[in-house]
Amino acid sequence: MKEIEVFIDTEEIAEFFFHELTKRGFVPVEQEVDELADITFEYLIKKCIIDEDVSFDSEE
Repeated sequence: MKEIEVFIDTEEIAEFFFHELTKRGFVPVEQEVDELADITFEYLIKKCIIDEDVSFDSEE
């Protein structure tokens, strides 16, 4: 299987959840969508869909 490099941005995930939830009639607050984004990121790691690159975090 070919390996590709993918960058996952939790802020982008949070924005996606916010727009999708409001489109469905929900009114989420920022903290809620941030938590959903973090949970989604952790889920992707747990399912081995992505690997967390710690070196990227230390560059900021």
